[in-house]
Amino acid sequence: MSVNSITTNNNPVINPKGTGQQMGQSDFLRLMTAQLSQQDPFNPVDNQQMVAQMAQFSSLAGISETNTALQKISDQLTAQTQLLKDIKAANPAPKPTTQEG
Repeated sequence: MSVNSITTNNNPVINPKGTGQQMGQSDFLRLMTAQLSQQDPFNPVDNQQMVAQMAQFSSLAGISETNTALQKISDQLTAQTQLLKDIKAANPAPKPTTQEG
């Protein structure tokens, strides 16, 4: 019976898509799947560690979505502020008139 070593270098290389600096949800899931498929069945990953990793990623994903939404709001407010400045510049306020009586 032949037994393959688990230390051989036949594991697939997982390269995140994009800039190489940030990983997305699909990259995380690919890494997690690779980790689960390559683990030693007699010494599996601790459940608490796996849950902690998933919770951290979930938190990070929520923060990223919040940042994206806040950036969109900021961009809209900037555009509206610029529009108001343009309107005020095009329509200067009338000078007050005095009534002689």
